[in-house]
Amino acid sequence: MTLDYDAKMPETQEGTEVYNTDPLVVKSHYDIDYIHSYAQDSEFFRALGKKKLLGSKCKKCGYTYATPRGHCMMCGSETEWHELPQVGKVHTFTTCYFGSEKFLSETPFNLIMVEFEGVDSLFMARLIGADQEDIHIGMKVRARFKRNLQFSPTDVYFVPARE
Repeated sequence: MTLDYDAKMPETQEGTEVYNTDPLVVKSHYDIDYIHSYAQDSEFFRALGKKKLLGSKCKKCGYTYATPRGHCMMCGSETEWHELPQVGKVHTFTTCYFGSEKFLSETPFNLIMVEFEGVDSLFMARLIGADQEDIHIGMKVRARFKRNLQFSPTDVYFVPARE
């Protein structure tokens, strides 16, 4: 075995564009095509085009998931599709100041974990239509669906609901 105690990563003359120093804001580029299968989750994405939000429910113990699962994490049994309510409340939230290439132009944006009545787990989605200072735990929210389906988790998002 050879140990190189003076090893260094290769460097280039390329620099980084800096837009702001406090907080530090830099320009990063990345681009990728990714082909994948939704497999057992395909029905979730098809349902978004029908303005339905699907989770799953355990056939044995009845645990209900807002994010679909093929098998129950509590008892291991198979689950079945379960339609979720379209109104819930904010369980927790965060504001994202950096995101994937698709969302960089939209930063900052708000992500929420939605709590549905009668559902045992939470659903993560974007919240639009509310300023960061107006978002609060327990805030009532309603699902909305993009008209042009892209078969993406972002085809569903949430907006404030009337209390």
